[in-house]
Amino acid sequence: MNISLRQLKLFEATARLGRLTAAADEQAISQSAASQALKELESTLDYPLFQRVGRELVLTEAGRDALPRVGQILQLVESLRVPGCGSVGGPLRVAASVTIASYLMPRLLADFCELHPGVVPDLKIANTFKVIEALEKGRAHLGLIEGPALHRHLQIIPWREDRLEVFCHPQHPLALSGRLSIEQIRQQRWILREEGSGTRAIFDAAVQKVRAQVRVTFALNRQEAIKQSVKAGLGVGCLSQLSIAEEVAAGELVILRTPLELSRRFSLVAQPLDRNNVLIQALIDFLGLQWPETN
Repeated sequence: MNISLRQLKLFEATARLGRLTAAADEQAISQSAASQALKELESTLDYPLFQRVGRELVLTEAGRDALPRVGQILQLVESLRVPGCGSVGGPLRVAASVTIASYLMPRLLADFCELHPGVVPDLKIANTFKVIEALEKGRAHLGLIEGPALHRHLQIIPWREDRLEVFCHPQHPLALSGRLSIEQIRQQRWILREEGSGTRAIFDAAVQKVRAQVRVTFALNRQEAIKQSVKAGLGVGCLSQLSIAEEVAAGELVILRTPLELSRRFSLVAQPLDRNNVLIQALIDFLGLQWPETN
C-alpha cells in the first residue's frame, strides 16, 4: 500500500476544515493537486472518504472510522520533532462547552502547561453539540461537555458534578420568597441557553419531568447576555452555579429554590484510539480520569 504523508495531511485538513479549497490552502498546494491526492488516497484504500453536501465535503462512515487512525499517524510523525521518546509536548486542541471553558479550563490549562512547558494549548468554546462535532471532524484532540451525550464512535468519560440554578433580579416579585413552584414555572418569562447546549438539555429534561410548560422569551448562546437580561428585569434565568457565583455573592442576582432536578455531570470526550497518545493521556491523568475498561 503506497500512501504518502501529504495525502494523509490533506485528508485530515479536509475533514477538519470541511472544504478542499481551505485544506489545499493550508497545505500550500493547488486545488487540482489536492483533489488528485485525495482521489489517489481513496483509490489506494478502495473506499470513499468524503461525500459532497452542498459546498462542503462530509466524511463518510468509512472516513469517520479512518480519521482517528490518520490522526495518530500524523501525531507520531510530529512527535519526531521533539527530542526524547514519549515526552509530553506539542499542540493540544481542546473544545469545551461554555461553562467549562469560561470557569474551569483557563486555570486547569495553566496548571497543566506549568507541568508540561512543551504543550501549546488551543481552547475552542462551543456548545455540547458543536464540541462533539469538533471531535468527529478532528478539529479537537479532546472535548469537555456539560450535557448528557451518547456517541457510537467517541469515548465519553464522566468527570465532575455541577448544578444549575434558577435565578432572578433582586427586585423580582419572587425574590422575597426565594421559591418557584411548578405553577409559577409556567408563568415566568424564561431567558435560557440555546438548544444544543448542555445547560438547555438539562433544563428541558427537568421541566419535562415535572410536566410543566415554559415560555422562552430569549434563547441566547452567551451566559453574560442571559445574566444581563435577568438583571434588566426581562425574566428568570437558569445557568450553572459556577457562572453566577460572583453576582449572587454581590447581591446582584437571587437564587430561587425550585422542584426541578438540575444536577448534572461534566464529561470528557475523546477518540478511543487515543489511549496510547502520550499528550492526551497526560491531560486525562491530570484531570484525575481513567479510560473505561475495554471488553
